[in-house]
Amino acid sequence: MSDAAVHVKLEDRQAGRIGHVTIDNALKLNCLSTALIVQLTQAFVKLAEDTALRAVVLTGAGARAFIGGADLNELGGMCADSARLYITRLHGACKAIRDCPVPVIGRVNGFCLGAGLEVAASCDFRAAADTAQFGMPEVVMGLPSVIEAALLPGLIGWGRTREMLLTGAMFSAAEALAMGFVQKAVPASELDAAVDHWLAAICRATPAAIRSQKALMNRWERVSLEEGILAGIDALSQAYTTGEPQAAIGAFLAAKAKKGSR
Repeated sequence: MSDAAVHVKLEDRQAGRIGHVTIDNALKLNCLSTALIVQLTQAFVKLAEDTALRAVVLTGAGARAFIGGADLNELGGMCADSARLYITRLHGACKAIRDCPVPVIGRVNGFCLGAGLEVAASCDFRAAADTAQFGMPEVVMGLPSVIEAALLPGLIGWGRTREMLLTGAMFSAAEALAMGFVQKAVPASELDAAVDHWLAAICRATPAAIRSQKALMNRWERVSLEEGILAGIDALSQAYTTGEPQAAIGAFLAAKAKKGSR
């Protein structure tokens, strides 16, 4: 019986609540079975209901892998119908990550391949250990790259996307940084500090504004430029019903006045 599981830990910091989601299948490079995909989806659906949540950090157990891909033992025994069900469930997990109302940070601690790269692409931004490796090797296994691979052109451009998907090549963390897939690549010993730097910045912002901004950016991905601009006008107007702008701007001006009077 497998001990693989998705673990969720809530951390209440002075600045706010942080969710930590860990995919724990380290003996198999955290590869995703159907059971793990279902657990991952459920974890993010439940986290989305927490109104005190400020951000989520998603990572893989151990030091070798973020997610090494899909469970090939499971994929190898599939037919057309079961493959459709598996990949639909994986899309559901990625969508739950993208739909999370607060920022989701991908903490990429090792191999980030195939399904793992699609999960990482579903995060809002990504920090990687400098030893991490990235790739979409599906074509080598007789399969196209699908579902959230469709996010890649917007993240790294069409040229890099074609190179990655049509060759199945592996890329280093430095290359992933250069192409814009990850926003930070640091020594493994500094990975948590890199993530904490983002968490601190998120928690310095006001909670409703962060949630509004993420929802707005998600909408920008789906609508025309004009619709996105109009949605932003609505979002800014709505912000004033929360009281956050008034409080934050008032505090800033008061601090500025106090500094000027010295």
